[in-house]
Amino acid sequence: MNSGILLSLLGFLPLVTPMCPVPCMCTTSITDCSLKNLTVENLPTAFRPSAEIIHLAFNRLTSIPNGLFDNLRSLQVVYLQGNPWECTCDILYLRSWLQWQQNRSLYTDVRCSSPQHLRGRIIAYLTEDEIISTCQHWYCSLALFSQLSLFILLFFQGVLVIFIIVYLQKFRRMTAEVWSTTRALDHQAEPSILQ
Repeated sequence: MNSGILLSLLGFLPLVTPMCPVPCMCTTSITDCSLKNLTVENLPTAFRPSAEIIHLAFNRLTSIPNGLFDNLRSLQVVYLQGNPWECTCDILYLRSWLQWQQNRSLYTDVRCSSPQHLRGRIIAYLTEDEIISTCQHWYCSLALFSQLSLFILLFFQGVLVIFIIVYLQKFRRMTAEVWSTTRALDHQAEPSILQ
């Protein structure tokens, strides 16, 4: 069992589970996880490979983790209505998955709850630009943080280089003084030895 999990994590085996995920109820082809107060954090990470129908309706899901449905070859429909979907960058996988579905009419009630300008919109019909426009502030903040961190790091490196240069010059002067003092002492000691 542990080797199967390891191989799944490494990508050698599809991420599926032969058992019914907690807290869902299962039959051979149906996995019912509706009304379980599920969030993205406690959503099952895998479903049974025989699952044809998955009920995830009326939970607290704001997005679906990337690749969650990809290895379920028998999957025909996922009931997703009644969740507070946040149509930000994290919804891109769900949108893409919905667009690949044969019968999109099953998903017309899967709608954005936020952000405000996308509220009520059907997720399957959102354009990528509409979703990405909600992500740009995050990318800008990340870029600003990265640039600020880089500037601070470069500043400290510059200060460190200046300290090293000053120390090396001081060390060079001290070494020169030691050599000159040693030579002077050697010259003073030579006449007294000769007498």
